[in-house]
Amino acid sequence: MEYDDAVDVQVSEEDAGKRLDAYLSEVYKNISRSAIQKAIKDGTVLHNGKPAKSNKKVKAGDVLGGSVTVERGLTTAKPVNIPLDIVYEDKDVVVINKPRGMVVHPAPGHERDTLVNALLYHEHGNISDINGLLRPGIVHRIDRDTSGLLVCAKNNSAHMKLAVQLKKHSVTRKYVALCYNSFKEMSGTVDEPLARGKTERKKVVVDRVSGRRAVTHYKVLENLGNFAYIECELETGRTHQIRVHMKHIGHPLVGDPVYSSSKPPFNTNGQMLHAGLLGFDHPSVAKYMEFYVKPPEDFIRGLDILRGL
Repeated sequence: MEYDDAVDVQVSEEDAGKRLDAYLSEVYKNISRSAIQKAIKDGTVLHNGKPAKSNKKVKAGDVLGGSVTVERGLTTAKPVNIPLDIVYEDKDVVVINKPRGMVVHPAPGHERDTLVNALLYHEHGNISDINGLLRPGIVHRIDRDTSGLLVCAKNNSAHMKLAVQLKKHSVTRKYVALCYNSFKEMSGTVDEPLARGKTERKKVVVDRVSGRRAVTHYKVLENLGNFAYIECELETGRTHQIRVHMKHIGHPLVGDPVYSSSKPPFNTNGQMLHAGLLGFDHPSVAKYMEFYVKPPEDFIRGLDILRGL
């Protein structure tokens, strides 16, 4: 289960000079340092009421407040015989076409039905362990109800090299989506920082004070009356980035249960968003590789319905 642990402490004289994350780890021994660092990065832990970096040195009298989201009761992922749609595989990487509805890694309520469970079974446990026992092999993620491509690492060397590419924004990630409202401009860029909502922690919001930079490039493939068929290319890869950015500019995704309040014109099992194209430099071979998978049948069916409205 996920819990929000409150942070409310004032730094004493004897603790002055310590790193912010190290100090909080000493005070809150039941919370992992990685969880504390993530909360600081997400802006849910504040230093004197303002966002700060983990390596910030605290001073006597500083006030630290906010909350840290922690997971309890789940420590490791187990291999489970679940079929995977493998697009490409070699000794270093495996590229998977994830179906809509599949969670990427174990979490409360999804302990044995995730992509990680299937990956552990398929690879007999021979995958990278940089991200810990709950997220082995996972270099990047896509939402449960988003379909499409992601690359997983089979060893730590490949994982680190792919992670560097993600950090440098050199991985090509293109999505197609169905959204509300037609566009006047046929292409554009949304450059708005994102952070976890302060009141609704499961939501991500545009936050120009404590948010992390997020950039989405989009182009309109078709205007369809009160709807549109678009392509989005990620420059950054924040949680829910496309969903939040498109809502922010007045084009929430069809079927999005979190960021859209409109009833879709056809039955959906989540947002109409598909990670169709993925490209990266192979971690061992000096070669750029690019993969494409078409959207699932329910997406194509929805697009046909919108074309006929």
